[in-house]
Amino acid sequence: MSTSTERNFLLSSPTSCAAPRPAPEEPVRVVPLALAAVLSAALSWYVWASYGAKYGALLVVGLLLGLALFHSRFGFTSAWRQLIAVGNGAGLRAHTLLLGTAATLIALIAGTGAGLFGATPKLTAGPIGLALFAGAALFAVGMQLGGACASGTLFAVGAGQSTIVPTLGGFIAGSVLFTWAYPIFTGWPQVSGFLLADHVGWWGSWAITVAALLLVVVLTRVVQARRTPPPVDAVPTARGFARVFRGSWPLLTGAVVLGVLAAVVVLVSGSPWGVTFAFALWGAKLLQLIGLHPETWEFWQSTTNAKALASPIWTDKTSLTDIGIILGAAVAAAAAGTWRIRAEIPWRTAAAAVLGGILMGIGARLAGGCNIGAYLAGISTGSLHGWLWGAFALGGTWVGIRLRPLFGLTNPQPTDSIC
Repeated sequence: MSTSTERNFLLSSPTSCAAPRPAPEEPVRVVPLALAAVLSAALSWYVWASYGAKYGALLVVGLLLGLALFHSRFGFTSAWRQLIAVGNGAGLRAHTLLLGTAATLIALIAGTGAGLFGATPKLTAGPIGLALFAGAALFAVGMQLGGACASGTLFAVGAGQSTIVPTLGGFIAGSVLFTWAYPIFTGWPQVSGFLLADHVGWWGSWAITVAALLLVVVLTRVVQARRTPPPVDAVPTARGFARVFRGSWPLLTGAVVLGVLAAVVVLVSGSPWGVTFAFALWGAKLLQLIGLHPETWEFWQSTTNAKALASPIWTDKTSLTDIGIILGAAVAAAAAGTWRIRAEIPWRTAAAAVLGGILMGIGARLAGGCNIGAYLAGISTGSLHGWLWGAFALGGTWVGIRLRPLFGLTNPQPTDSIC
């Protein structure tokens, strides 16, 4: 049995065969690229001029996040599916580099109190309890059915992947459903969160986090060596210097860039990168447009939530970065030659996408975050709830993988040539 000759410590581990060679990218999609670039520039200027530098900067950071997510095809859904289904831990090891990069920079920011535009870092631990565990598992089931995580949904929609549009619709619907039924989801058993920095300081928190991430690297390599899974498929790529602008970037490059940008969000806003609150906000504003009154619901009665609902979305951090991700991914996909809308979606795929989105919407709000707002933000800030979210998400992934065939969705198999 042959093995991959890849020697990179984080990504290499035995595979059943050599990874395929990437194909060249298609020609640039000039019209979509021009439209996406003009819209991105015009919207950035509008937000910056109308609402201030802080909000304009957040939109620009979102654009860069979209570029990095698409160019590196950085996945959370596929990484967990590959690990659980066939034991390929390359994607999860890339997560450790993202998390370690973000943790290092966030420790510097929090330890020095640095901030831009008057922001000061305010990092707190997420509560630990039944809502966190159930929400993480539910979210993971949903992302396996919907085909993307929170960040993945945004950049896939921006890249013109029409099969993910129903996932986004379901995501918004599930978020709205949670806010409507909010009283049902309150009062679940929980204890206060645990932030490492409160006990060992920011540098102690950083050291423990990095040590734990290195342990994850070792464990995934051991699992992969025992199972010898198929390699991950290669993405079409540009060559030479053009690869910077047209992709695809090496996965580890994407991990580092995303880790840096996650820290920049903290530097600009004072709080970690999040995604899913915006979906609840967008859904509520849509209901207001058609004459309904979600502002009377208990969820929107808290001071923070009421202020967000009453304000323009251009002053909401998560909305700005989410919109930026969509536009940034559109620019990247058009430059890579892959932006195109496919009108036909098999009905079972569409049903899985909507159901998956609804489960993610409810799960993210129940757990207080998603793969970004709980997993990435939690672990990179030294909050125990981020690690627990990841553990229960792995369990939910196992369930989701077993549900996928009911909707005609495939899973990696040990006998595949790629996973």
